[in-house]
Amino acid sequence: MQEIWIDYINALDTKALALDNDEILDAVTAALVAQGRGETVIEPRVHLVPESSDKGHFNVLRGYVKPLDYAGVKVVGDFVDNYKVGLPSELAVLNLFDPRTGVPKAIVDATAITDMRTGAITALGAKYLARKDSKILGHVGARGTSYWNVRLLDHLFDFDEIRVHSRRPESREGFAARLEKDLGKKIIVTDNWEDCLKDADILVEASRLPEPTPLLKTSWVKKGAFVVPYGTMSALEFDLTDIMDKVVVDDWGQCGPGRPYGALRRHVDEGKVTAENLHAELGQIVCGAKPGRESDAETILFWHRGLSSTDVALGAAIVDKAKRMNIGQKLRFA
Repeated sequence: MQEIWIDYINALDTKALALDNDEILDAVTAALVAQGRGETVIEPRVHLVPESSDKGHFNVLRGYVKPLDYAGVKVVGDFVDNYKVGLPSELAVLNLFDPRTGVPKAIVDATAITDMRTGAITALGAKYLARKDSKILGHVGARGTSYWNVRLLDHLFDFDEIRVHSRRPESREGFAARLEKDLGKKIIVTDNWEDCLKDADILVEASRLPEPTPLLKTSWVKKGAFVVPYGTMSALEFDLTDIMDKVVVDDWGQCGPGRPYGALRRHVDEGKVTAENLHAELGQIVCGAKPGRESDAETILFWHRGLSSTDVALGAAIVDKAKRMNIGQKLRFA
């Protein structure tokens, strides 16, 4: 048997690589274009719940991106109380494989990948679906993905006003301080959902609710706004989709009936959002197969659950940059 060596990129390596905003957005854009053109395989995620869902669970995401010549499997834990022991709520590992032989090619810390690719999907959704003159962002949630939501959205829109909220005061204050340092602009910290979200141009809901609770009120959403809810447990009023001109998802295979969790879970399971009235998947819009926003008056909702293809694409970008910079290790497999 021939020798097989695996590229190993750990969390310290990923930090040293310091992917910039455009490198992240470009990698995720490539994955979306491939998906829109039918050049990906995205298997619906599966879940492993070791004890009970309120303590946490593992997500297992599987995908293939033909233009990148990689298949990948990511396992990410989602444990909401990790902050009590000084850990992020989400820790992840990505394995990349040769899609023709099954040979393992790389093991990559995917904690940062999860955060970055989620933020990139939120930002790219806004690029195609929000008003170009959007100047007020309201963001609920302060986890790792939230940072990249705000950072990449501001990179594209250069907001005049950014409002943030999180349940714990120390969490929202710390989140705002990090954003102010990195973005160089004032962040408005709110102690309630309404002050954060009402009449914003772009509303992002990345909350960590223990059970579905309708905290995001339909009446707060102004005409022409862009709404991105992606909490594991829904924070939406059931009539929110009634005011939407378009509903877009990242992948209907993961959002369709019978899947667990998600912001529009009840809307889908009770037939309010269906494959027939769905406007598009984001990849279809990014590749030009379907239109995005067509007028400033449109009110649009984008629900994303997480694309394995974007994990693969960002992992590939990290492996390629690591090779150029001689960062990481080689592990003997066979």
